[in-house]
Amino acid sequence: MFAAERRQLILEMVRANGAVSLRELARVVQTSEVTVRRDVRALEAEGLLDRRHGGAVLPGGFTRESGFPQKSHLATAEKTAIADLAAGLVEEGEAIVVGAGTTTQELARRLARVPGLTVVTNSLLVAQALAHANRVEVVMTGGTLRGSNYALVGSGAEQSLQGLRVSRAFLSGSGLTAERGLSTSNMLSASVDRALVQAAAEVVVLADHTKLGSDTMFQTVPTDLITHLVTDEPAAHDERAAAELQALADQGVQIAVAGAGAGAAAAASASGAASVSGDAGSAGRGSRREMPLPGQRRTHGQALRGVPVEPGGGERERARVADLRRR
Repeated sequence: MFAAERRQLILEMVRANGAVSLRELARVVQTSEVTVRRDVRALEAEGLLDRRHGGAVLPGGFTRESGFPQKSHLATAEKTAIADLAAGLVEEGEAIVVGAGTTTQELARRLARVPGLTVVTNSLLVAQALAHANRVEVVMTGGTLRGSNYALVGSGAEQSLQGLRVSRAFLSGSGLTAERGLSTSNMLSASVDRALVQAAAEVVVLADHTKLGSDTMFQTVPTDLITHLVTDEPAAHDERAAAELQALADQGVQIAVAGAGAGAAAAASASGAASVSGDAGSAGRGSRREMPLPGQRRTHGQALRGVPVEPGGGERERARVADLRRR
């Protein structure tokens, strides 16, 4: 494929999706990431797109939100690995909230195997993934259906979450930076996500490498409220994404990297601020790279894998969910 053809295809992908990783672009145009990076630089020089932390976005600063059909085909392998790892944070008998998104949908498919679980969600896709799980109870919020991501939004969704308290919230979004935290492109979605955060003792953000360093219009979770980040390993040459991860770790976010290899471990070791550890209990769920720092947050003394928020907390959480269902 000639350079002009490659660049035209790259431009069409970015226009269709809003943001595309270099890894995905290289896969589609069937060339190396080095070549794609050179093409992206050339397109940026023409003002046709912007480079952003291991990928390309529409020009103009803030990335726009892609629809579900486009999102479902982006970084699919990475989302699967993230979901495998995040599922290990969920304990039998817990009550949790799960937000809308293609990554959280992948997580829900794995949660179907957790007995005694109660999942509160505003996502039709999450509910569908759990619909046939015999030992999982699903509670949906009210609200107005937003067709682009199959989520319930608006005052009905937010009001149904008032007074709810669960152990943790699992959220995705359109962008994640150390300076601003998690953000999304839609005001209604952001408002419901903030209500989900208020219902949880801990917040777990699921974000693949394409979202690192991206900033979108509406903040959903400030960095100081993010307890855990589950992500995938950025490319070895993507120093900006690695720097973003380090900045998040510096602010106390506990980071788990799905599929972290020797290169990531070496980079973490070289930084002097992160410790690399394996987890024998996570076999079959992907490898994990944690970046704990002094002063790291542990809500109510919880460990990484989580325990009830307080003695007897699981029963109280389920009682509150029952109250929500009766409204």
